[in-house]
Amino acid sequence: MTDNLRDKTVRGVAWSFVERFSVQGVTFLLELVIARLVGPENYGLIAMLAIFMAVSQVFIDGGFSSALIQRQDRDERDFSTVFYINLGLSIVTYVLLFVSAPWIASFFGQPILTDITRVYSLNLILNSLVAVNKTKLTIAVDFKTQSKISFFSALLSGLLGVFLAWQGWGVWALVWQALASAALNVLFSFYYVRWLPQKRFSGASFHKLFAFGSKLLVANLISSVYSKVYEMVIGKRFASFQLGLYSRADKFNQFASSNISGILQRVSFPVLSEIQNDDARLLSAYKKYMQMSALVVFPLILGMCGVARPMIHALLGDEWMGCVTMLQVLSFAYIWDCVIMVNLNLIYVKGHSDYVLRLEIVKKLIAFTILVITMFYGLLAICIGRVIYSIIALYLNTYYTRRLLNYGFLQQLREIAPFFLMSLVVMGVGLLVGLLVPRSIVALVVAVVVCPIVYVLMCRLFHVGAYSELMLLLKRKSS
Repeated sequence: MTDNLRDKTVRGVAWSFVERFSVQGVTFLLELVIARLVGPENYGLIAMLAIFMAVSQVFIDGGFSSALIQRQDRDERDFSTVFYINLGLSIVTYVLLFVSAPWIASFFGQPILTDITRVYSLNLILNSLVAVNKTKLTIAVDFKTQSKISFFSALLSGLLGVFLAWQGWGVWALVWQALASAALNVLFSFYYVRWLPQKRFSGASFHKLFAFGSKLLVANLISSVYSKVYEMVIGKRFASFQLGLYSRADKFNQFASSNISGILQRVSFPVLSEIQNDDARLLSAYKKYMQMSALVVFPLILGMCGVARPMIHALLGDEWMGCVTMLQVLSFAYIWDCVIMVNLNLIYVKGHSDYVLRLEIVKKLIAFTILVITMFYGLLAICIGRVIYSIIALYLNTYYTRRLLNYGFLQQLREIAPFFLMSLVVMGVGLLVGLLVPRSIVALVVAVVVCPIVYVLMCRLFHVGAYSELMLLLKRKSS
């Protein structure tokens, strides 16, 4: 990786890390407080809407934000055109959800979902107003500004959510927290970015961006339906209390996995797009991103898996203990997400959104088949099915990376195997601490201290290259 790319990566990752974990950390901590106040059932009600919100959000964006990042010849007409597309589609989508709200409530057998859907869906319009602002910051690798916007929005809206939950608002505390977060995002985004669209829509810009973005739209729709269909199936087949437990187990894993993977994805996409035509440099940088991702994500996920029981008991209480086993099983599904994401990112960078679409169709057909089979055997079977699917998805994604850069499945396994094995040791340490220390809060504190020390010592003992390079990057950044 050249000095210029390294500097951009370090700067981007550093501020993206601050943005993700300051925001997610604050949100996570405040959600723990709210979870104790409102309980699993109310979280389950919001989770029932997840698939509708996720699909709507993807449909509104239409892949145009990714198209703006990937193209090097973008101009102000392109940005303005995407703004008007996003806004127009968000209004249409909101109207459809408003009208469909009674049917959604009837499907889940929860009459209160009619009003919740009509209020909660306003997030779509608010989010569309800042999509281009965020894209411009991503292109500039300016995650420092994004960190300010996201942090203050999360903090203020989270405090509102805690207050409303404490006052007994129940599920409406979650609804108004989400709306406040989106509204504050709009306010802070326009204050910091100070960008406004031009007055007219450009048909030429639309056609230019649609060629790349349309395939991503379909691929992302398929992916979003898959990621949220579990909530819909569980919400329909099981009680909202059980859905709340599953949703919380899923969010714990997302916090550890998706944040790191998301950081590397949004930093690497604009950076690697600059060298998309230099295969040798691209492959070298791509390997570094994958190793760095595995270095950080694997021990976080499996360490959390090891300490899951005392962690849930200490942070959420007895009412939530039903999600422990689900959290542990799902850890072995989420651990591969970082590698899957890096593979997909390379395909994006090379401009092959058609490959991504083909992959999503094949993978999700397999995923839905697994879900249909496992849903009849209970929640734990559904979680195991997700593990099986994640391994299949990892294998399938490497087909095109081997085709594009001759870097296939077995080569990648050799790269990430050391991180996986060391992380299994970390998981074992976490399990041992949970067994030996009777008090949950003490066990959690001990594990948080001991597990990272064990992992760092293993990295030093086995002279792990990615760890050494990460330390050099951090020293260089601080000097």
